Amino acid sequence: MMIKTLILGEEVSLAVCDTTSLVDEAIRRHHLSPVAAAALGRTMSATAYLCSWLKGEESSLSVTVNGGGPGGKICVAGDGKMHLRGFAEHPDISLPPREDGKLDVGGFVGRKGVLTVIRDDGEGIPFVGTSELVSGEIAEDFSAYFFSSEQRPTALSLGVKIGTDGHCLGAGGIFFQPLPGASEESISRIEALIGGFSHISTLIEEQGAAGLIRSLSPETEPETREIFFKCHCSRERIASIILSLGEEEARSIVQEEGKVSVYCHYCNTTYDFTGKDLDEIFPRGNT
Repeated sequence: MMIKTLILGEEVSLAVCDTTSLVDEAIRRHHLSPVAAAALGRTMSATAYLCSWLKGEESSLSVTVNGGGPGGKICVAGDGKMHLRGFAEHPDISLPPREDGKLDVGGFVGRKGVLTVIRDDGEGIPFVGTSELVSGEIAEDFSAYFFSSEQRPTALSLGVKIGTDGHCLGAGGIFFQPLPGASEESISRIEALIGGFSHISTLIEEQGAAGLIRSLSPETEPETREIFFKCHCSRERIASIILSLGEEEARSIVQEEGKVSVYCHYCNTTYDFTGKDLDEIFPRGNT
């Protein structure tokens, strides 16, 4: 769930997203270790916020975090319908907790690399923005990205809380973005407020996104949108990819391997096509 409103005399945009079910679905699909779930979950929450900017339902974007850490790249994609999917390159990597007891997301992601956003608003020229990673902890990295690549200074906090059974107990983020012309007083107020959300995952677990919005802006009527884990792949789409290979190439693969297999990293799904399936994909007599 993504909830957005204006606060502080309508000088600041406030957004709170609850991605608990989204992260839990990612854990189920990818068998994520706790630290992988935290890294991917934080990235998905920030990507959901970016998706809420998209101009139309058919607009889309992708985010890649590549910090050179043992977890490999983190990739998340979404669209204007708030359909998101994503994966960590090495989802089974586990690391000892940090000295403060928290999951070592920075160690998993790595700290020397870039965050890349590719956004397609359907205008024919995709926007590509990049920024160097600050810490690998994701929230600081997105804050740097918003400032340097989007010219939208944003105070934010991201979090993922994993239970002892491996399920997600609370996940999401809070975003304060001053609008053009915002007063110094409002900006100072944001700086004071954001410090109270260092445990955002616990606050979402206890209050939900709606509860947090009410606590900050009880009199406004916020905009609410649902967030879903949904991949664009399907057996029909994959069949069209196989069709583009050509019948000769596809049947050669089946002869050697027994089937044509296509794997989707985003949702951890493998599509297998046998010789019988190829008979349905290619019109009879087409070579």
